Amino acid sequence: MTDEPQVIHWGHEALGVEIALGEDGAARLVRVGAPGVAAADPRPDAPLPLVEVMVTGHGRHWSGRNLIDTAVGARLRHRAHHSTREGDWHVLTVELHDPETGLTAEAVYRSPDGLPVLRGEVVLRNEGPATLHLESVSSLVVGCLAGCDDPADLDDAELLWAENDWLTECRWQHSPLRVTSPALDRRFNTRAGKSPRVVAGEGTWSSCGRLPMGGLTDRRSGRTWLWQIEHNGGGWRWESGERDDTAYVALLGPNDPDHGWRHPLEPGAEFRTVPVALALGADAGPDAAFAALTRYRRALRRPHADHHRLPVVFNDYMNCLMADPTTEKLLPFIDAAAEAGAEYFVVDAGWYAEKDVDWWGTVGEWEPSTTRFPGPRGIHEVLDRIRELGMVPGLWLEPEAVGVSSPPAKTLPEEAFFRRDGRRVVETPGRYHLDLRHPAARAHLDRVVDRLAGEWGIGYLKLDYNTNHGSGTSGHPGETPAAGLLGHNRAQLDWLDGILDRHPHLVVENCASGGLRMDYALLSRLQLQSTSDQQDLLRYAPIAAAAPTAVTPEQGAVWAYPRAEDSLDEVAFTMANALLGRIHLSGRLTELQPEARALVHEAVAVYKTIRGDLPQAVPAWPLGLPGWDDTWIALALHTPAVTYLTVWRRPGAEDGVALHMPHLRGAGIHADVLYPSSGRATSTWRADTAELTLSLPTAPSAVLLRLVRDTTPNTLSHERN
Repeated sequence: MTDEPQVIHWGHEALGVEIALGEDGAARLVRVGAPGVAAADPRPDAPLPLVEVMVTGHGRHWSGRNLIDTAVGARLRHRAHHSTREGDWHVLTVELHDPETGLTAEAVYRSPDGLPVLRGEVVLRNEGPATLHLESVSSLVVGCLAGCDDPADLDDAELLWAENDWLTECRWQHSPLRVTSPALDRRFNTRAGKSPRVVAGEGTWSSCGRLPMGGLTDRRSGRTWLWQIEHNGGGWRWESGERDDTAYVALLGPNDPDHGWRHPLEPGAEFRTVPVALALGADAGPDAAFAALTRYRRALRRPHADHHRLPVVFNDYMNCLMADPTTEKLLPFIDAAAEAGAEYFVVDAGWYAEKDVDWWGTVGEWEPSTTRFPGPRGIHEVLDRIRELGMVPGLWLEPEAVGVSSPPAKTLPEEAFFRRDGRRVVETPGRYHLDLRHPAARAHLDRVVDRLAGEWGIGYLKLDYNTNHGSGTSGHPGETPAAGLLGHNRAQLDWLDGILDRHPHLVVENCASGGLRMDYALLSRLQLQSTSDQQDLLRYAPIAAAAPTAVTPEQGAVWAYPRAEDSLDEVAFTMANALLGRIHLSGRLTELQPEARALVHEAVAVYKTIRGDLPQAVPAWPLGLPGWDDTWIALALHTPAVTYLTVWRRPGAEDGVALHMPHLRGAGIHADVLYPSSGRATSTWRADTAELTLSLPTAPSAVLLRLVRDTTPNTLSHERN
């Protein structure tokens, strides 16, 4: 081999990837960026290999909290590579080999045509004579995010992550990279510190505590990277920091330090990591990266008609029946929902439970209550009424939960449940958890879904998940709970694919105490995502505005739940929360005064006029990503022809706000108020600064605007009432 590094060039019109091969065959990812721009220095000695693997007995070269600098990763050598096409996806596979252990790693990169997004996963194969005990495996390692050309760039690098808890989802935070990894004098310190920024999930909720996402942005240039880990359990981790004057990110699934995960890889066996994705926004701050990630999510997911129809859903839970449905209570709400324009009506929790019984520990059989639906047709009286009014009936289900007092808890075999130390895992107050790797567990749920979707004609299932069953299940001898959980997570995805294959018109909503299982392993299959259980309309605004960071707009279900005691401004506010996502209408509509009910009907009608644009729109935030206590909040959705803009004014805000719309710079626009039509919003547009000044005279209030390019000659200002 020559002294000059060999470089693998791969990509397409929107993405260029360069992998440098050193003289010894070591492979380093040296550039991920715009195509046709060569790296200033291919650097065969770039700080990180393509794959990092912790194997018991082999350790790391640089000890610390990090899961990089592994001995096995450093020994991996390029053996072969090839590129292919899979439909609209470009695929590069790089085969690496460690001669000491016999471990082979295939780093598999995928990218959808026309999008600056790189998807990564790794397949390990043991070609050696002895079992290898895996402790961590990276899905994607990128050591060239910033600083490759100029280490001073790291001074402007800022990390992004999102806190995510029950009722307070999608709260984005930021911090300078060098708060974690301060600059060091390279005359004395050749590497950075031992404690990078680590964000990890835990338990069985994938997004409890933090979204399985993160990012790095350059405050000066606006260049931004965003990443997501596509895993439907809490066993995930990302770490980012500085290594040899560059910023890196490593994305992983379950691992030993965070989750107690270990996996014995026997000779001839394979292990595949969870997939992850990295999106690039070349400028314009995080908005451009979120736009790329939104388009990638659409390319990733399973096709379904719901992604284009976007029907309006009424659900009887939030600020309404709150898990206490009966025939008598439901029938008036069914009539009111149909009158408002709902197209689906979902009976939420409680339909399977007898009245005046604490049903938490009895779920699992999913048969209808006889005391809640006492007529001769039982629950079918309710379902038939929904159909008579032109709506599709839906039901709530918590499939993985089995109450300790339910019949399936006694009839299903022990191996069908999560177990640790030979005993079933129970979560207070009285829930077992099905292990969907077991055929009896899966057959039980298949019978339930086939009865509801097949025999009953249910067209919508809200799948909830309200208990965290900890580290997982030791379903097999010698299996760590985290490894068992990974197996169950993968079996769950296979089960979901099976029910949608059998019932292709079924619409399935993903819910976990609101947004605690918000990930693109599940959302690549399921049609909607519950964004929160938040009941306060004012506190829902920042959640609704930030939801498109985690889920495409057409999948983000937002409650709109007016109450009789709300003012007309508050009714319009709660309805506006949902207009740039998926309307989940609720609340006691029958108790609203005529003016309030008219506002509800108007919002649904407006939504139906704009929903055809939402599946092609990408999000932006003219005031920046919303803060939990911000008094002004804004969310924009862009299409090539139109921009929709929701702006919220919460108590404590001054009257006016300036919104930055750089994609419209230099253009004249019309700013039309779509909702509420009675609103008193006024706006002024300056084309030269791309700034829309908006005034809402009262707080709380909210408005939905439509911005359309003016065909008249550009003007410096344009005022609309």
